[in-house]
Amino acid sequence: MKIILAGEGAIGRKHMAALRRIDNVEVVALAGGIADDTEAFASEFGIERWTTDLGEALTLDADAAILATPTQLHAAQAIETMRAGKHVLVEIPMADNFADSEAVVSVQQETGVTAMVCHTRRFNPSHQWIHERIQRGELTLQHLVVETFFFRRENRNALGKPRTWTDHLLWHHSCHTVDLFGYQTGQRITAGWAQQGPTHPELGIAMDMTIGMSVPSGALCTLSLSFNNDGPFGTFFRYICDRGTYVANYDDLFTGNGDAVDLSGVADSSDGIELADREFFAAIREAREPNSSLAQGLPAMRTLDRLERALDATRIPD
Repeated sequence: MKIILAGEGAIGRKHMAALRRIDNVEVVALAGGIADDTEAFASEFGIERWTTDLGEALTLDADAAILATPTQLHAAQAIETMRAGKHVLVEIPMADNFADSEAVVSVQQETGVTAMVCHTRRFNPSHQWIHERIQRGELTLQHLVVETFFFRRENRNALGKPRTWTDHLLWHHSCHTVDLFGYQTGQRITAGWAQQGPTHPELGIAMDMTIGMSVPSGALCTLSLSFNNDGPFGTFFRYICDRGTYVANYDDLFTGNGDAVDLSGVADSSDGIELADREFFAAIREAREPNSSLAQGLPAMRTLDRLERALDATRIPD
């Protein structure tokens, strides 16, 4: 299967590492944003063709594209890719507003290509282990408590390099948890509220945020996010269930008391991004809807839209 990879940043690098571990997949072109960085990325990974024009890459003989580009480009690039007749895997979020999310889903339905949003948390072995037990009725989620903490007072990416775009706690980082909460409970999020702290004078975004949500069963989700946390960074998920408490940290899982949970046999890999990529390719080959299809990701975007309006109603003055 011939793939176009779009994005030469930190997430593009993670996808490239995953693709190298998947058989019968070839990256035939890289479409980047900054010419020097794109050329260097292509040289490092042995990608024969590179360009800073996604449209040019989409004219090549390729089956699909993976979009690991800035958030603000996701919707337009996903639509451009699908209209070019290519299958598409787009990094979260599929858009940075609900109207564009609906447009992306509409184009998928029109074109019929396989289209998926990379909700990695659905694929991390830690969260898969929890999901399987909820599905079998062995666990009932009562409260999902999540901390998403970074230290980003300058506009830099995960590699410490300057960003050409600005990240966002609501439309990017909370998107992981909003989708996961609905996925793990199997229910629609029916209530929620959000608050945010002061806006950064240079970045123009809130650096701290708190979100609360619930589903009809009564299960709660409490999410705390910060770009101000000077300490260990990442996202930590505490599943408080009727029969046990579990803490997920990316691909690892522990009991509430800190004992490691054996995840061997849960999946073919311990890398959530690789597992998402594998699901994308399998869905293309089997002509089926992938787990985390664009349509399946739309409820999370609807919830983010409602939370954004809740922020407008509870905004803390700068």
